[in-house]
Amino acid sequence: MPLQAAPKTIEQGGKVLLTFTLPQIGLALSVSGPPASPPGGGASSPPSTAASPGASPAPSTVASPSASTAPPGGTTPQAAVGPAAAVPATIVWEIDGIGTIATTQVPAGQSGPWTVDWDVPANQQPSQYTARAAYTESGSAPIDEVDTFVVTSKPLGPTDPFHVQVRMRRTGTDPTDDQALWSAIRLSTDGLAFKPYAAWIEPIMCSAQLPGSRVPAPRRDPLNPAMAFPGVDPYLLLRVATEVFLLAHCGVRIESNNIQQLFARLDLTEEGRRYATDQPDPQAFQRAVELRWQRYVGANPGHPAPATDPAVLPYLAVIREKLGGIGFPLQDGFGRDCSGILREKLAFPCFLELIWSFWAELGNLTHSVDAIALRFQNVRGPGARDPLAHVEIDPLRALNPILWGYVQDRKHRLTALRRAHEYDHHYGISQLPPGAPPLRPADSRPQFLEAFHTLLHLASAFFRDDDDTTVIADGFPVLNALKDVHLLLTEGQHNQYGDLPWTARQEMLMQQWILARPEMREFLPGRTMVAYPEPWMDRVDTMKRLQGWGSDSVIHFHNLGRFGEQLLLSVRFGNWSSVIDRDSAANWARYWRTEIQGYVHSYRSVTGADLTETPVDTALPTQHLVRRLAPQGARRAALASTARGATPPTLRRRGASRLAQPRPVPQLPPAQRPPAASPAPLPPGRQVDPRLPRREGR
Repeated sequence: MPLQAAPKTIEQGGKVLLTFTLPQIGLALSVSGPPASPPGGGASSPPSTAASPGASPAPSTVASPSASTAPPGGTTPQAAVGPAAAVPATIVWEIDGIGTIATTQVPAGQSGPWTVDWDVPANQQPSQYTARAAYTESGSAPIDEVDTFVVTSKPLGPTDPFHVQVRMRRTGTDPTDDQALWSAIRLSTDGLAFKPYAAWIEPIMCSAQLPGSRVPAPRRDPLNPAMAFPGVDPYLLLRVATEVFLLAHCGVRIESNNIQQLFARLDLTEEGRRYATDQPDPQAFQRAVELRWQRYVGANPGHPAPATDPAVLPYLAVIREKLGGIGFPLQDGFGRDCSGILREKLAFPCFLELIWSFWAELGNLTHSVDAIALRFQNVRGPGARDPLAHVEIDPLRALNPILWGYVQDRKHRLTALRRAHEYDHHYGISQLPPGAPPLRPADSRPQFLEAFHTLLHLASAFFRDDDDTTVIADGFPVLNALKDVHLLLTEGQHNQYGDLPWTARQEMLMQQWILARPEMREFLPGRTMVAYPEPWMDRVDTMKRLQGWGSDSVIHFHNLGRFGEQLLLSVRFGNWSSVIDRDSAANWARYWRTEIQGYVHSYRSVTGADLTETPVDTALPTQHLVRRLAPQGARRAALASTARGATPPTLRRRGASRLAQPRPVPQLPPAQRPPAASPAPLPPGRQVDPRLPRREGR
């Protein structure tokens, strides 16, 4: 091997010798002879070895005599004659988890061997370590060689003190390569949040400039209108810019050669906590994540893929193998060959999950903007009194043409019924708009909710055992639950999958931005002292209070969508059908612990159901919401009846008879009497899902 670590097993406090020999394959050497002398006629200087100042602990380095003498078994090859011969080569010695331990300057053209030794600290964590030697020479491709060795605990000797400090620690597991996939999913989903979207869209909409550019956007040509109706250019720009934002930030390119750029935004402190690793060198930890990603996307559980195939995720590699002889077209699209596999779908998967849109809609994001759009069109609300009667948006505000375009573009947006059918196709859950006909799904996932809640329940039990230092938590129950959820998710990964979640995310990001406009605070004033994470949230909560749509904060619905998306993406794109190691499931639970516990807490806050209890709750979320809204509706009806002068019997039994009755007022003619106050209806979609009977087996 070009790099050898000796011995392979070393105790704490010992010394590891690393020996690197330059491979002879493809090495072009000039004519043999004595090595060239440096300028001035002096003798050739031996290679210099410098320890990295950031290495901890500081390693000791030893330059091998063969680095400055002829290699064994032959004549010393002569370096190339000319100025390039004076440029030395560099060897960077690294140990994963420790960092750079030494940097060696060697004469170019020699093959070594060169050696460096590393003193293992007495308190070094026993584990397997990977040593690396990176050889760089000017004008040549870098050479990177690795070897492994194991550090074991040092037994107590007769001279060692007998007072030993004992501390119980949580049982750890070996790292797995799929952890890099979870890091990529977190980077992608965090990049699609509202704050990055607002930072992207504000320069375009508010300063007519592209992000990072000082070139103003072209104005509208009145002779070439963008759409069939005038005055919608701001909305059209918002829609196009949002789609470009999704194109630029959705997913990850698997076959990218620039791995450093892929994980450049990685929060190394947070990732180190999720990986449960103690890495003293952040650069070494990031390098370890990049190597895991390279190994993960290079693993093919089936037969070797054709040479023309791009690098793909292991799960997508299994699907690629199922397609057999179907090849890739010469270019994507429908130019020369429209019957092949779209390369972008395999090599550039988009990490979007429809459950984000489901919880955003259930949190009344869409209904809030639609209510404002109806008031913009002078349509009265369903109640006796319109809570949005004061909304008057003058034409001088920038919000006015955006709302005009939003109203005009209604026929091009997704309807609530289309989203409801797709929710049922993906997850077996749906919410129906008022007055909508019963769903007639051709394919549904009624088992998904039970499987997903079972996974969260087992993960919570795993956390309890994992926190107990006297118990080794078993990852097999979590692994089996992951397999069940993965199977159900991939069954619904057809037809509108990908396109409908993309369109729903685009429309809901635009709705968030519209609600976050400063003009909205004049019509939907929120509670100033409540610290909402995003500026559009207080507008939604204000709308829910005005309309009587419930008191649960939209923050919980937003957390359910964000955490649920990340969890389901890690299950959908993981190759769980082929995983048999419980360590992978244990690492998954530990990595996503924050999201799992956050989802369980928000679900309990919204629905009142505790997913950590037994038996596992399998009721639809809409059923829980209707149950929680029923007392609020009865209370509003009682208050409305009291306002009209009649005390309900229920309130009378509770002592409501002591309330002061309103004074009698003169009765108006029937034609002039105001309409009787009635309780506000349930918010759109908050009703039990009526469905037609499914076929046998569904």
